[in-house]
Amino acid sequence: MSEPTAMIKNSSRRRNHAIAMTFIYILLILIAALMLVPFVWMISASFKMNKDVFTFPIEWIPSNPRPQNYIDIWTKIPLLTFIKNTAFLTVVVTLLQVLTSSFAAYAFAKLQFKGKNILFLGYIATIAVPWQAYMVPQFMMMRAWHLNNTHLAIILLQAFSAFGVFLMKQFYEGVPTELCEAARIDGLSEYGIYAKIMLPLSLPAVSTLVIFTFVNTWNDFLGPLIYLTKNELKTIQIGLRMFISQYSAEYGLIMAASVIALIPVLIVFLSLQKYFVQGIASTGLKG
Repeated sequence: MSEPTAMIKNSSRRRNHAIAMTFIYILLILIAALMLVPFVWMISASFKMNKDVFTFPIEWIPSNPRPQNYIDIWTKIPLLTFIKNTAFLTVVVTLLQVLTSSFAAYAFAKLQFKGKNILFLGYIATIAVPWQAYMVPQFMMMRAWHLNNTHLAIILLQAFSAFGVFLMKQFYEGVPTELCEAARIDGLSEYGIYAKIMLPLSLPAVSTLVIFTFVNTWNDFLGPLIYLTKNELKTIQIGLRMFISQYSAEYGLIMAASVIALIPVLIVFLSLQKYFVQGIASTGLKG
């Protein structure tokens, strides 16, 4: 093959690759824009009066914006109390899940003990059982312990995560076992290996678990609905129902409060997204 012919083929290949990548990026941009439409509508509706929220065609930029919605939501309901309760539960549950999941995952990944595989399979199998299947017995247990209408009920029920154990175990299996053996020879205990070696190395997996746990706990509706009935204990997701009366709903205020509730989730995700991608990629390498 002559040199000019090879150059023409390489140029054609690069051009085809550039065209293909252009189409892919355009497609991804369109999909991203489609996914963002509900959020844009929510922000737009948060500046509208209740009667204008569902007008058609949609008025994306309100002709008579009503920023008063963002002031009224703090006085119509005790929104600040709901946010404090949600933040407290979310932070505590997230910290406990990271601690318990990473600790158990280290044992399953790097320690040898009798029945380890059976115990792990039994624990992970609970992921396949829907929460609705054992929701009633769980409620009866919490009621017998007199934990209804306490944040402790939510914390105890969500402090452990089979998914978190699986996620962390997958990452730990990618860490060379020789590293743990060398630490043991140097006299480091299993607790020291976990705290000083494994946990610092697992930042991507921990960040992934933090994002999943934070989002799930912050957005949890059914759990607080079942266990928390006092206003001073409710979370923001339950508090939004207070804008809905028997015959009407204040959708403008609901959308404004929803925008406020979305901000912490965005902050956490954007802060940890780099590690989130690394964690998803690394935990999927081991089976």
